[in-house]
This record gives sequence, structure tokens and C-alpha cells, in this order.
Amino acid sequence: MPEIKTNHLDEKQVQLLAEMCILIDENDNKIGADTKKNCHLNENIDKGSLHRAFSLFLFSSENKLLIQQRSDAKITFPGCFTNTCCSHPLSNPRELEENGAIGVRRAAQRRLKAELGIPLEEVPPEEMNYLTRIHYKAQSDGIWGEHEIDYILFMKKNVTLNPDPNEIKSYFYVSKEELKELMKKATTGEIKVTPWFQIIVDTFLFKWWDNLNHLNQFVDHEKIHRL
Repeated sequence: MPEIKTNHLDEKQVQLLAEMCILIDENDNKIGADTKKNCHLNENIDKGSLHRAFSLFLFSSENKLLIQQRSDAKITFPGCFTNTCCSHPLSNPRELEENGAIGVRRAAQRRLKAELGIPLEEVPPEEMNYLTRIHYKAQSDGIWGEHEIDYILFMKKNVTLNPDPNEIKSYFYVSKEELKELMKKATTGEIKVTPWFQIIVDTFLFKWWDNLNHLNQFVDHEKIHRL
């Protein structure tokens, strides 16, 4: 295959392509590791490459959801609006640990600091609620895409924000009504949202949001929702 050229892409984001993601089978069993770059190339995805990921939804004490707009420097889905933080656990001992999805939750803590500047002590993994998993596939453009089993994490906490502009273009808290208005703009093409955020909003988000203090009823660690 011809080498994928990255010299026109943001230098800092290209460096992150060397991170090692966790390769899994369709039942979320670890089968190896590969670079973030290889995991996100459509031609590998078309051959079945699948990796582990997470999507974290952070709510304030007023039950407002923190959402972000991905920076234009991002290689996949630049400029798209999405939930608080979405990324990948890495293939290292801390983030591979599967008991209670603690490795995934540690990855979420790491990325909340990297993207939003939230101090680590404000977002301990033990305070994140792991609800369930979704399996989805989506193309970003002709070269890059996503194929993930995505752990859905919820957290209610007031936090200190200091976002990295290389990661995040804008960020704000929304009520349910404000999010519905935002999603309407996505329908008309005024804005773009990430495919995983669209899927979660359409399928689960509002019923979970209505029950933020009673999330236990939605915990399902057995099922992987194929969406």
C-alpha cells in the first residue's frame, strides 16, 4: 500500500499517532496492540481492525453536560462537536487492567487532563460510572475513520477547566434543551457532530440524563450494543 502522507497534518497530532491502542475482537477480548495511526486507517478498518475506546460524559452539579468542539487540528472528525472527552486506553499495564474497566477509567482521567486541563485529583477513576459498551464504525474522510468498542462513562462533578487549544476549539455546558437545539443544527448541516456522539444521543443519552442519580438501573457490562 502507498504510505499515508502525514506531513500536511498538525505536528502535535501526528506525534499522537504513534500511541499504541488495544486491538480487540468483536467480543472486546484483547488480541494485540497497534499504533493509533494504523487503527484509524480506513483500509485497516475495512479488513476488520477494531480497538478499545471510551466516551466520557461529565455533568455539573446543575446536571448540565460539558461538551466540546474538536479542534481543527484533529486528524479524525476535526471541528465536530462531541461529548466531554473521547479517546482510547493505551496498551500499557495501567490501562490494560480490565477489572471493573479500571484501565479504561484511568485512560479517561489521563485524557481529561490532556484535553481539558482538569487536574487529575478532581476526576479520580473510582468516581466514574461505567455504564455499558457500544460497537460502531464510521468514516471521517477517505483515509481516516473509527471502528471501536466504546466504553460509556458518566461522571457528575464540578471541575476546573484549562483546555488545550490543540485539542479543543470550544467548550460549554448545555442543558437537555440546549443540546436538542444543537443536534437540530447538526441535522440541517449548520454544525457537525461526531458519529459516536450522534449515536449515543439518539439511543441512550436523554434517558440516562433523566436518571443521573439513579444510573445503576442502566449498568450493563455484559452486552455490547452494536449500533
